[in-house]
Amino acid sequence: MLELAGLVILGILAQWVAWKTKTPAILPLILIGLFVGPISTLLSGDGTKWLEPIWNGQEGVFPGESLFYFVSLAIAVILFEGGLTLRKGEVGNIGPVIIKLISVGVVVTFFGAGLAAHFIYGFSWQISFLFSSLIIVTGPTVISPILRNIPLKTHVSSILKWEGILIDPIGALIAVLMYEFIRVEGGQDFTMTALTEFGKIILFGFTFGFTFAHVLALLIKRNIIPHYLLNVFTLATVLGVFVLADLFAHESGLLAVVVMGMVMGNKDLPNIKELLYFKESLSVLLISILFILLAANIEIEELLLIFNWKALILFGTVVLLVRPLGVLLSSLGSGLRWNEIAFVSWVGPRGIVAAGIASLFGLKLAREGVPGAEYITPLVFMIVLLSVLLNATTARMFARAVGVFIKNSEGILIIGASSLSRLIAKYLQDNKRHVVLVDNNADNIRKAKDLGLDAIEGSVYQDDLMNNIELNDIGYLMAMTGNSDINKTAITKFTRQFGEKGSFRLISSDEMNDPETNPSEGLFSHTDDYIKLTEVARKYPRIHEVMLNSRAHYEGLIEISKTDPDIIPLFVKKDSGELEIIPSHSSEVEIGNGYQLVYLGKKIQKEVEEEQEEDYEETVEDLDKEV
Repeated sequence: MLELAGLVILGILAQWVAWKTKTPAILPLILIGLFVGPISTLLSGDGTKWLEPIWNGQEGVFPGESLFYFVSLAIAVILFEGGLTLRKGEVGNIGPVIIKLISVGVVVTFFGAGLAAHFIYGFSWQISFLFSSLIIVTGPTVISPILRNIPLKTHVSSILKWEGILIDPIGALIAVLMYEFIRVEGGQDFTMTALTEFGKIILFGFTFGFTFAHVLALLIKRNIIPHYLLNVFTLATVLGVFVLADLFAHESGLLAVVVMGMVMGNKDLPNIKELLYFKESLSVLLISILFILLAANIEIEELLLIFNWKALILFGTVVLLVRPLGVLLSSLGSGLRWNEIAFVSWVGPRGIVAAGIASLFGLKLAREGVPGAEYITPLVFMIVLLSVLLNATTARMFARAVGVFIKNSEGILIIGASSLSRLIAKYLQDNKRHVVLVDNNADNIRKAKDLGLDAIEGSVYQDDLMNNIELNDIGYLMAMTGNSDINKTAITKFTRQFGEKGSFRLISSDEMNDPETNPSEGLFSHTDDYIKLTEVARKYPRIHEVMLNSRAHYEGLIEISKTDPDIIPLFVKKDSGELEIIPSHSSEVEIGNGYQLVYLGKKIQKEVEEEQEEDYEETVEDLDKEV
């Protein structure tokens, strides 16, 4: 009981430390596991571990085969959750690069790392290529914490993110196939029996995953499953599909749950967001327990096996030669610049699937007496630990060195995707500003995307936005919902991460009626709340620009807007085209030569008169030409 409680407590503590230090959770989890496992034997008086997953084969926290079962089921849930996050169509223009990374890059890593393992350690070809198949995957769970703290160009972040998501099931499948190659016919010959097993894995994996995903989606859509049972029913289905597929074709369960997650993730299910939150929380718990267990299960003798220069040479070969070569070949003809290719080559930490499956297969093969199998688990853990440590500590510095670091975060995050927000966002995007709208209303998000705007369905009360690496270039925050509590929460929660250049929110009706309560983060003015702005946008759904002659001219137009409720100043457009948000303290705005006032509503009368005069002069000129 003490060990089980300690696993959960230490795991969640490691997750908190990772969040606090902005590092991948896998780093403190493995370190804790090694400390309470093999390293603790050097500290305990009798040479036993503080945490022993398996002791004498039949005792411990998970005696006998139960550790293998737990690892398998935990990886199944983790891979299903990863499949749920994959959305087709989000890849965009970087699709060709990603496809090459998960095809050409996989081949290069498989053969490159396999050759390195064979010639550096002298492993058999089977063990060498099992090792290489296990380190193919990178994984979003280790890449996302690294990238979310580095302001990069969106396409660079997206390449690494989507490579990690897509390559997980591919790497898992190749590892399963290599494992079967070793097991079939005693691991001696790659016979037709082995090929038959591969075919069965692919057939039953895709069939069960695809079929049960559609069945479960149908049950959810028709409300056959009560809401309070939805999450646990889905969990039971995932575990059932995994076990059932595995009965028909050994090790096909992993492929089945990945396919099931990918299919369900791309269906229009009413509760997919809630289901994803549950699976994400469950995955966090399982990952926390899993990695401490797996690291603790390593023996001190296994660590000593890789405590030599060969391990560092192998790591250096994988990170400094194999990974860059794979990225370079995958980037040919892609349009990526050399510095972007260099950064993608540098950031390739191995993650959850690599360590999990390595422990599973390594332990099984070692028990079967396969020569060299005892090296698999410690070597893969070494690659995982050192690659995460290397990238977590150097990625930001390397991004600056090669020039992919965004120095000026000019992107704008707008909370709320109402018709008012969409109108303003469209103007900003037309003026070459990266804008992202966030709303928990799916209809508003759909309308925003129909306009070609970047939009995310989500809530300010969730942490999804803080983990979204595609928002790395955001420097401005505009909270524009009709709910003052949501606006205030957004400012409080996201200012530090997304409001580096400025955080603003619409004032509430109470603040509008009392000028003395004008907040410092007020947006546009202290006389216009959401209701008034929405009404003006409904009557005059256009944004205008008027040239400013001087500071006095600007202040005069601001005074006109105070007396005319149908004119609302929004931005000041500089001569360079840069837009500056007008705060409620409008006197703070800089005015210079060639600047323009951008406003919402009807045209200012003076501008209308000037336009009419220009039209009259053009008409006279046309008449003169005709004469």
